[in-house]
Amino acid sequence: MSDGEQVQGFFAEVQSVLGPPDVLVLNAGVLERAPIEEFTDAQWDRVLGANLRGPFLCARAAWSALARTRGRLIAMGSVSGTLGTAEAAAYNASKWGLTGLVKSLAEEGREAGIFCAVVLPGSVDTDMLKKTPFEPQMSAADVARVVRFLADDAPFAMTGSAVEVFG
Repeated sequence: MSDGEQVQGFFAEVQSVLGPPDVLVLNAGVLERAPIEEFTDAQWDRVLGANLRGPFLCARAAWSALARTRGRLIAMGSVSGTLGTAEAAAYNASKWGLTGLVKSLAEEGREAGIFCAVVLPGSVDTDMLKKTPFEPQMSAADVARVVRFLADDAPFAMTGSAVEVFG
């Protein structure tokens, strides 16, 4: 997701086979935890590459197609994008950045009719959560229902929303 040429090639192939997308869900992400003094440059680059650069590259590659379909872009952020968490500076920074990216894209896409929103779930029962000290408060299916609503039924008046989902 963080290689611009590969992302561009992927979207070109998808569009040639399936046509322009109606919905793009940006759902890839990684978490690496360590105290800041032990966190390496490579770890920082890996987290920001997957969680922020990747969504930027995917949005850019699909943008003109989404404009043709008056499509929807939904990103998976995190409640960690609204607060600080010890030993998760890169993850939190990437999710704060993702929210800002989506809100900016919502304004940029408003005239073209591109709907953009970011979902900010709390503690979801996933393998990623097992790397943290937090207990699960909801299932992935709970979050998926919110994503489906935003991708299908949410009114355009919600474009630019950061939808918090807590269990």
